[in-house]
Amino acid sequence: MASKTPASGTGSSWIVIVAAGVAAGLQVWKVPPAVPFLRHDLSLSLVQAGTLLGIVQLAGMLGGLGVSLLAELIGERRCLSGGLVLLFVGSVGGGFAWSAAPLLVSRAVEGAGFILVAVTGPGLIRRTAPPGRFTTAMGFWGAYQGISTFAGLIVGALALQVLSWRVWWWGMAVIALAPLPWVLARVPRDEAGGVRGAANALARIGRTVRSAAPWTAGLVFACYTLPWMAVVGFLPTIYRGGGMTGSWPGVLSAVVGAANAVGSITTAALMKRGLPTRSLIVPAFALMAVTSVLAFAVDWRGVPAGTAGQFACVTVFSLTGGAIPATLLRMIGELTPVGGSAPATMGLIQQLFNAGSFVGPTVAAWLATRTGNWHSTWWLTCACTAVGIALSHRLRPRTTVPGAEYNGRAVHMS
Repeated sequence: MASKTPASGTGSSWIVIVAAGVAAGLQVWKVPPAVPFLRHDLSLSLVQAGTLLGIVQLAGMLGGLGVSLLAELIGERRCLSGGLVLLFVGSVGGGFAWSAAPLLVSRAVEGAGFILVAVTGPGLIRRTAPPGRFTTAMGFWGAYQGISTFAGLIVGALALQVLSWRVWWWGMAVIALAPLPWVLARVPRDEAGGVRGAANALARIGRTVRSAAPWTAGLVFACYTLPWMAVVGFLPTIYRGGGMTGSWPGVLSAVVGAANAVGSITTAALMKRGLPTRSLIVPAFALMAVTSVLAFAVDWRGVPAGTAGQFACVTVFSLTGGAIPATLLRMIGELTPVGGSAPATMGLIQQLFNAGSFVGPTVAAWLATRTGNWHSTWWLTCACTAVGIALSHRLRPRTTVPGAEYNGRAVHMS
C-alpha cells in the first residue's frame, strides 16, 4: 500500500533530499580507498582502520532517537541542513589530522552530521514526494548508500592515484556542503511544534519506543548492514592484499557498491507493481548467505579466472542485499504504532542499523587478524543473515496507521 501525505514541496523536492543523502554517504565511503594511505601516513593498525570505517556510525548508534526529538521540535529541514554543515566541518578538520586520534574525532563529528541527514531524509521525502512517486522516491533513498559507495570508491580510487588523502578529504568537504543551497531553495520550510510541543513529541516517541515493531525492524536492518559494511568496506584492502594494483581494487569495489543501489531501486519498482514487501526479505538474506560462502569459503586462487568468480559472488551479495533497505524503509509508516512518531521509528531503526555498520568492519578486521586471512568473513555474514531471517518472521507491520505522525502531520495509508 502506498503511503500518502500531502506533498508540500515541488514534485522534484525528493530528488534534492536523496542528493543530500548521497553527499552524506560519500563521507562514509571516502575512507575505504584511502585506507592503505592512512595506514602508511598515520601508522594505523588494521583494527584501527576498521574502527575508522565504522566510527562515523557511532553518532547514529547513540543519537537516533535524540535526532527524532530534535526533528519534532525544530523541524526536519533544519536538522538535515545542520547535518550537511557538520559533515563539512568534520571533513575539513580530518584533513588536518596528524595521528589516529584527531582523525577519529573528526569522523565522530561527521557521524553526527550523517545521522541528522539519515534520520530526517525519509520523513522529508514522505512530506514532499507526490503520492504516485512515494515508493520510487523511497527506493532511491534506500539506494543512496549504494550510489555513494559507487561514487566514493571509484572516484577515490582514481583521485588517490594523483592526490594526497588530505586533499581528498577537503574535496569531500566541499561535496558535503554542495546540496545545502538546493535544500534551502527547494525543500519546504518546517512546520515544527516548537518547545511547547515537547511534551506531545516525547509522548509520541515513548509510544514508538514501547512498540516491538520498530525494534524488530531495526535489528533486521542491522543484520543486513553489519555484514554488508564489513564486506564492502574492506574490499579494496582485500583486493590489494591479493596482489591487485593500481585503481582496480577501488573500481571493482565501486561496482559492487553500485549493485546494491540497483538492487534497492529494482526492489522499489517491484513493490510499486504490487509485490508484497515481506516476501522479499528472507530470499535476500538467503542469497547473501550463499554468495558470501562462495566468495570467501572457496579458495579462488586455484580456479581459472578465480578473481572474476569471487567478484561475481560479491556483486550478487550486494545486489540482493539492496532489497532489504528498500523494503524496510518503505514500511516505516506501517511499523509506527498508533499515536506514535514516524521520525522516532526511523531514529530507532537508524540507531540499530548504525550499530551493525559500526561493529561490522571492526569484527571483520579482528577475524582476519586472528585467522590470518579474509576467508573467515563468511562466518560473520552467515551468522548475521541467519538471525535476520529469524527476526524477519516477527515483523508485523500495520495496514493502517491512523495516529502515526511526522511533526504533527497524520500519516494516512491507502
